[in-house]
Amino acid sequence: MIECMEQLRKIIHIDMDAFYASIEQRDNPQLRGKPVVVGGNPERRGVVATCSYEARRYGIHSAMPAKTALQRCPHAIFITPRFEVYRAVSSQIMQIFQNYTDLVEPLSLDEAFLDVTQNKQQILSATHIAHAIKQQIHETTQLTASAGVSYNKFIAKLASDYHKPDGLTVVPPDRALRFLEHLPINKFFGVGKVTAARLRELGIENGADLKQMSEQRLRELFHKHGSMLYQSVRGEDDRPVVSTRERKSVGKETTLAEDSNDIEQLMEILQRLALQVEQRLKTLEVHAKTVTLKLRWSDFQLLTRSISLAYPLQNASEMLAYVYPLLQAQLSGGRSVRLIGVTVSHLAPVSGEPVVPTPTVYKMRSLWDLIEEG
Repeated sequence: MIECMEQLRKIIHIDMDAFYASIEQRDNPQLRGKPVVVGGNPERRGVVATCSYEARRYGIHSAMPAKTALQRCPHAIFITPRFEVYRAVSSQIMQIFQNYTDLVEPLSLDEAFLDVTQNKQQILSATHIAHAIKQQIHETTQLTASAGVSYNKFIAKLASDYHKPDGLTVVPPDRALRFLEHLPINKFFGVGKVTAARLRELGIENGADLKQMSEQRLRELFHKHGSMLYQSVRGEDDRPVVSTRERKSVGKETTLAEDSNDIEQLMEILQRLALQVEQRLKTLEVHAKTVTLKLRWSDFQLLTRSISLAYPLQNASEMLAYVYPLLQAQLSGGRSVRLIGVTVSHLAPVSGEPVVPTPTVYKMRSLWDLIEEG
């Protein structure tokens, strides 16, 4: 049941539109209006990091094998990521957020939650704040962002994806349940192709259908995630916006378009995720002493494996040195992966003292040599 208006928070979710690809098109006018794919080489089993909206019309999406993207759009233009540039632009955007509130929770370089219930500008309307932020982002970076405004994180994130690109969607409390009831089932958090297929077999096509299922039945089908679905469709989400200063771990994960046990493909995805974790650690000026590999198998069972280190790390190449053997050991059974992620924890500020290097550091460019060696 939704709380009274006075008790509700004002949450904004900002999501940059095709962030990496849009920066490439901004910096190179010859790429504008063309299908741009940012990611790995299609000849080396690379993976799509993101792509322009022109490329998405061909069914290309993030985490897709670059080879598949090339097959769908033979005239696509493949660009090697420039993470230093993306991080610099992200810093500009995060500074805009900080002008309004200290309660900013970055999810990646290109998206964040903001709690503007109490804000620095003393603006009562979260919608006005979202509009102002979008305008300032465009004036500062020449890029567009989509925004969602609501009373919790789950609905705000859904709203930001509702009208893209350059959208602004507001879901107030009195419209939230209706909004969720009309939402296609695959739009709910954690509902990928496999889950959606299982739900549709039960006649569940949208939020209204999902709402008819009991929490017990959903838990039987999807375990802990079943309770999350039960709460989500009722507009219940009390997770706070956690600012970076309060963060105890940094992680990044992705659900694959298709289940896979191809170690080369999975390591390419982990490399991209580890780079994003590295960027976040550098932004926070912290390093970590625990590295965790997260896998969700095709049957939805979750597995995590962690390593505690003698010395802290911050670089993606060091993370991969530890998660590669973990991944290799788990794939030996032939099971297929649905979701993969890497998380670092036990964070501490980076001091001025030199850090003793980890025993083994794999260079990013020679990672595949390690795979070939088995």
